[in-house]
Amino acid sequence: MRQIVLDTETTGLDPARGHRIIEIGAVELIGRKLTGNTFHVYINPQRVVEQEAIEVHGITNEFLQDKPVFAQIAEEFLAFIKGAELVIHNAAFDVGFMDHEFALLRNGTGRTSEYCSILDTLMLAREMRPGQKNNLDALCRAFGIDNSNRTFHGALLDAELLADVYLMMTGGQTKLELATQKQSHQQNGQQVDWRPVQNKPALRVIKATAAEEQAHHERLQLIDAPLWQQP
Repeated sequence: MRQIVLDTETTGLDPARGHRIIEIGAVELIGRKLTGNTFHVYINPQRVVEQEAIEVHGITNEFLQDKPVFAQIAEEFLAFIKGAELVIHNAAFDVGFMDHEFALLRNGTGRTSEYCSILDTLMLAREMRPGQKNNLDALCRAFGIDNSNRTFHGALLDAELLADVYLMMTGGQTKLELATQKQSHQQNGQQVDWRPVQNKPALRVIKATAAEEQAHHERLQLIDAPLWQQP
């Protein structure tokens, strides 16, 4: 199975109020292993980023001025995600923004669900951990994943962290070995080698000695009307 773990950053909270995507980060999983293929881009939203949003992700209006608009990256982005299962935390938020951006293209692109299936890790976490905090930071703490570099929300970093969380949530005992691999544009990310624990040594069996067996038998004789002797 090909999966794309994806996150976005936006100018605000509601596409219905004209808010836009300003960053997309995505990493590719095939057979539950990260391949090293990533998609990462900053986008000029052609509108002002709200201050409340800047305080969350740290992406300023000045930084985005020379970045491409969504229409310029849409074809490459769609080619990267097409046919995959999207793994997204709070998927309704990100997919809502993606559908809004596709609708603005006016070329009949359609909705995200026409190209991809979608798995919401927030819903999965709520089923596994009812009544607990299930944001990405809380899940990193729960599964022992280092997120100390997460000063701000960032789409690519959050996608990489979510990939680790997803594998731990769904894979049982795993071993994750991180090795940063910097590549050219849109190919910079972390390579994660996931594999189940194998070749565990057999458990050592220690049998009781004859003296221990006798002591155990004598101890049982002191019990009045034990349940295992009743009919």
